[in-house]
Amino acid sequence: MATRGGPAVLMPTQHADPVRVEPLLHHVHADGTTALLMPAHHELVGLAWQSPRGELTAMLEITDSAPVRLREPVRGLLWLTGWLQALDPAESRAEALAVAERRPDHRLLDVGHGAVMLRLVPASLVLADAEGTASVEPAEFTDARPDPFCLMETGWLRHLESAHGDVVGQLAKHIPDELRSGHVRPLGLDRYGLRLRVESITGDHDVRLAFSQPVHDARQLAAELRRLVGCPFLAQTYEGH
Repeated sequence: MATRGGPAVLMPTQHADPVRVEPLLHHVHADGTTALLMPAHHELVGLAWQSPRGELTAMLEITDSAPVRLREPVRGLLWLTGWLQALDPAESRAEALAVAERRPDHRLLDVGHGAVMLRLVPASLVLADAEGTASVEPAEFTDARPDPFCLMETGWLRHLESAHGDVVGQLAKHIPDELRSGHVRPLGLDRYGLRLRVESITGDHDVRLAFSQPVHDARQLAAELRRLVGCPFLAQTYEGH
């Protein structure tokens, strides 16, 4: 979820009135430390400079949205709570360069020209999704690795829905009988399986179709999809995409 870099809002926890600030750009490093690109004259930047380093606390909320248009698009939320730090000009430029190495973005060129970098050092992380809510220790986050399909998931699922409705129909045969009257949509993809969303008059229902084993590349993914659909030619079709 952090690697996908979905929409994010920053909320200072010590602010008198609840406020949700959308950074110009955010990037979560492998250890959970998060770089935040902000307008230089934003109120929150001033608060960070006025507070002794490490005393201004804030929470960053990252939203994991479904790749296709759903009536309930939010798949999960990640909350990182910790200390918000102001960076001097040299630190700000260094942080921008570190982000650019992982995620090139033209907005990083604005650092020092109307924009600055802030740093959020997490003390706690909380993950909420369809499975429930769980606390994640910073060390656990650091040890975790992104799913191999997290950056290809959006394009792949959109293509599946727009160009291969027949495949979605074949996948629907695996969902419980009482849900088959609903509208079946592709919801998620990871190394362990596919997720489908069934939108029906009784509400939304998510179903996971598990692979026979974890997959790590497009060839293995195609083989597992072929197994689920029961089509001997599907692997060649998807390896072409």
